[in-house]
Amino acid sequence: MTKSLSKYLSQGYERGVTQERKADRWWDCIVGRKNWKTGEPPLINGWIPYLGKALLFRKDAFKFLLDQQKKLGDIFTVHIAGRYITFIMDPFQYVYVIRNSKQLEFHEFADKMASKTFDYPALSNVKFPDLKENLHRIYQYLQGKPLEIISDHMMKNLQDIFEWKCSQATDWETEKMYKFCCSVMFEASFVTLYGRVPAADGRKVISEIRDKFIKFDASFPYLAANIPIELLGTTKKVRKELIHHFLLQNMTKWLGGSKVVQARQDIFEKYELLGDYDKAAHHFAFLWASVGNTIPATFWAMYYLLRHPEALAAVRDEIDHLLQSTGQKRGPTYNIHLTREQLDNLVYLESALNESLRMCSSSMNIRISQEDFVLKLEGDQEVSLRKGDWIALYPQILHMDPEVYEDPKEYKFDRYIENGKKKTTFYKAGRKLKYFLMPFGSGISMCPGRFLAMNEMKMFLFLLLAHFDVELGENKAVRLDNSRMGLGILLPDTDIAFRYKLRSLRN
Repeated sequence: MTKSLSKYLSQGYERGVTQERKADRWWDCIVGRKNWKTGEPPLINGWIPYLGKALLFRKDAFKFLLDQQKKLGDIFTVHIAGRYITFIMDPFQYVYVIRNSKQLEFHEFADKMASKTFDYPALSNVKFPDLKENLHRIYQYLQGKPLEIISDHMMKNLQDIFEWKCSQATDWETEKMYKFCCSVMFEASFVTLYGRVPAADGRKVISEIRDKFIKFDASFPYLAANIPIELLGTTKKVRKELIHHFLLQNMTKWLGGSKVVQARQDIFEKYELLGDYDKAAHHFAFLWASVGNTIPATFWAMYYLLRHPEALAAVRDEIDHLLQSTGQKRGPTYNIHLTREQLDNLVYLESALNESLRMCSSSMNIRISQEDFVLKLEGDQEVSLRKGDWIALYPQILHMDPEVYEDPKEYKFDRYIENGKKKTTFYKAGRKLKYFLMPFGSGISMCPGRFLAMNEMKMFLFLLLAHFDVELGENKAVRLDNSRMGLGILLPDTDIAFRYKLRSLRN
């Protein structure tokens, strides 16, 4: 944390301590507390000006929310950093929030946050009519047949990288696992989406972009929390440098980019008032959306497999069986081809991946109330909401619910398998849940690239285990870093060494 940011946060805290000694009525005016009205959920204000309960929430959102649920029930409102957020804790009520997309909006909130974080004009700006809708339609390139095409390209690019790794691994090679996942997934994703850098040092150029990306990504939680970028050290400079990589004169030199990126370029060119820098910022934002969560998710999937030998053996057997049944050979000189159907039928691989996502995802599904209205819930329950209030679902509570998942803190690689097939029925209090695993959001806020992300992670693990013997190089536990609670996949609190060597080509 930079000195200026630390001072910014501590000053807010000190102001709160001083003002707490004032008279309650005057204090209410200073803090701007929202008085409770009939029909509204219980309100938790906190005493620190503006921050409210932000510090407690940031320290451990999961524990904070469970504590409030025990005291107040399944619906309550919390004052966090100037916002009043109503949490819906009962998973059976999720559907009533998700389907009220007219009164409970998401895109405007996401647009404002993204435009500030990535430094481009808001999509809702009247200067750019229909830009938001036009960009949304492009997500068709991440579904159906186009998804198969881009997945095939990703598979080829991953194989190229693993082939290069094979050429280096004459004996046991030791690397840091997160750094390894970041290096492989970033390069493969970049080349798949934006194309190859044709220069002789093309791989070095991508590595330089990756290193800057990592620096920017470290500040992302603060930017998402609306901390001024000027307080975040060199973040503003790094962001500008990253955006400049995506200026048109640079992107036109890259070879073999994806249709989804080309389609975005074509749309941007139709808007004369959208500057070159703004277009480049949009491309950078798309890159972050593509890898910002996929990289840590890949790490956790690999980490948990290596921590559990029985899981590693089951997934590897499934991979070897598929290769054998399709007549494909593994090794650095052989290209492996996987159809979408074959990927989908790797039930142990998918279950292990879903289990790691269950344990490491911490997204907060946000909606903004567009008007004063009454949200009708199951069992004749009603919640009065005010215009501008935030409504939040916090699926991590569901993912760690012992009523839904037995021993939720334990990694069980086959948790999503039943009788050799995918298990899609989970229960709470004897009732079947519609939503039981939500790492990619919900409803209108669901990640449009979720199918590609799942394919990418499956292919990474497939090629890793097909080509290499892998094992942990350190006997230490890696824990979740809670600094990104509510923002997606949590990062590890430390990196860990692992070893790999080329597998014998004999079965």
